[in-house]
Amino acid sequence: MTAPKFLSQANSFHAELRHRINAYFVEVGKAKTGNYELFLKAIILVVSFILIYTHLVFFTPAYWFAIIECIVLGGLTAAIGFNVMHDGAHGSFSKYKWVNELAGLSLNFLGANVFMWKTKHNVVHHTFTNIDGVDDDIDARPFLRLCESQKFYSIHRYQHLYFWAAYAMLYLYWIFFTDYEKYFTRKVGNMPLKNMHLKDHITFWAFKLIHISLFLIVPIYMVGFLPWLVGFLIYGMFTGLVLSLVFQLAHTVEETQFPAAVQPVNQIEDEWAIHQLKTTANFAPKNKIITWLVGGLNYQIEHHLFPNISHIHYPAISKIIKQACAEYGIPYIEHARTRFAVASHVAHLRQLGQLSRAEN
Repeated sequence: MTAPKFLSQANSFHAELRHRINAYFVEVGKAKTGNYELFLKAIILVVSFILIYTHLVFFTPAYWFAIIECIVLGGLTAAIGFNVMHDGAHGSFSKYKWVNELAGLSLNFLGANVFMWKTKHNVVHHTFTNIDGVDDDIDARPFLRLCESQKFYSIHRYQHLYFWAAYAMLYLYWIFFTDYEKYFTRKVGNMPLKNMHLKDHITFWAFKLIHISLFLIVPIYMVGFLPWLVGFLIYGMFTGLVLSLVFQLAHTVEETQFPAAVQPVNQIEDEWAIHQLKTTANFAPKNKIITWLVGGLNYQIEHHLFPNISHIHYPAISKIIKQACAEYGIPYIEHARTRFAVASHVAHLRQLGQLSRAEN
């Protein structure tokens, strides 16, 4: 599918939002990037990860405690991705480019590849959110049907029950399959991958080998194959479940839309910013613990509209964006609590799983 165009307007809603957000930062005298609070959080998360990894592999505790540590390690992996890698890859972690690149490289240590991520997430997903055939994030076929334009299979009747298992496999599938698929096909879904230089090739393979050494070879040598396999599966599946839920609650709920381009001009009916507001949702905005753990990605609207602003500013700028949406009569989708967002996601899956082949 060819990437669609968005409606172009001289006085766009996005321009108005940019004006108001820029005025806010001038007024408060703050940089749009991270500050000491974010840096401290990054240190806490990374040090905690190293300590638990070291204890698990080199000072392996009793099996029941090891299981708990595997779950915590999975949560920390997701948290580092949300808080450190994500801001770094968007260039919002620090005002210094090298610091952002270092933060982004944390993804490589955790088994994935930041080069692939930037094309998949920063370019494709952030531009063409929820557009079937372009946004790779809503392509979980054949296991899940996430929008009406996707092919229906009988198994989808039960997707609202088994989606937990599918989400749990995301991280393992990502680091052991989809990264390599993108590398060899030079595509992210149907979109071409950015040209890779020699440095990118070396980085890809070097970090894959480092990850295999740290998470497969060394643990197997230290604790044995079967204990490693059980622990690694628990760790990887919990990581995948957390990663999947956070991003799915932001885009695949009852209230969000899945626009299709108008043909033959291949154009989305809305301008880009309004498209983002119709395809994105926030959840649990007043829960400071969740906000801290998920790197502000419960404020997904703010992130999609202003990905180059650090997540530590999302609670503040959300008030400005919500007010502007109210003034212009534009939807601002938000679930007050996480459980409401989960319920909406489950209902969305159930609805898409009830359609018959004849209706599809």
